[in-house]
Amino acid sequence: MINYGFTKEIDIPYDTVIERVKKVLKKEGFGIMTEIDVQKKMKEKLGIDVNKYIILGACNPPNAYKAILIEENIGLMLPCNVIVYEKGGKTVISVIRPTVAMQMIDNAGLQKVSEEVEEKLKKSFDAIK
Repeated sequence: MINYGFTKEIDIPYDTVIERVKKVLKKEGFGIMTEIDVQKKMKEKLGIDVNKYIILGACNPPNAYKAILIEENIGLMLPCNVIVYEKGGKTVISVIRPTVAMQMIDNAGLQKVSEEVEEKLKKSFDAIK
């Protein structure tokens, strides 16, 4: 178990998990700002084959706005990453813990916002079964 994110392995096909992740995030007010197909990029840039692996950049606009008002440079830490990949015949999903990520920034005002975002991300994470 990692301390900077929530992670689990599930017996659901990769593509199905990605669809479910997007759906539950949307339900919690997140949009997908970025989508990086790591498998495709590794093949394209390095000519190597790797397992399916995607990085989704999830953003909850009201909380992102609050965070930017509190700390203008917070954009360096946004959006919140969610990863989905294949490993040993299973699909793995991992979600960043904003409360842990914000510990590296010396701004107490971000704590409440990061707690709100983490609660929504955890709820989304738990809904994926």
